[in-house]
Amino acid sequence: MRLDKFLKVSRLIKRRTVAKEVAEHERILVNGQVKKPAYTVKVGDIIEIHYYNHLYKAKVLAVPEGNVKKDDAETLYEIIEGS
Repeated sequence: MRLDKFLKVSRLIKRRTVAKEVAEHERILVNGQVKKPAYTVKVGDIIEIHYYNHLYKAKVLAVPEGNVKKDDAETLYEIIEGS
């Protein structure tokens, strides 16, 4: 699944267009490297999001095939660090 879509489906970022813009401005790192919105997310990836004045760090636990219910979205990742 694409990085921008994963961020939207997991609800780390509410809209896919916003997730795409944040990635294009090099504010998303995966495993310590800047990635584009089309990067394919894998289980075990560490995603760092520099969004406004916040830093979120999450570990990918599962990559769904399609959309996910709101209640199940939190099962896709584990927050490692957040400010």
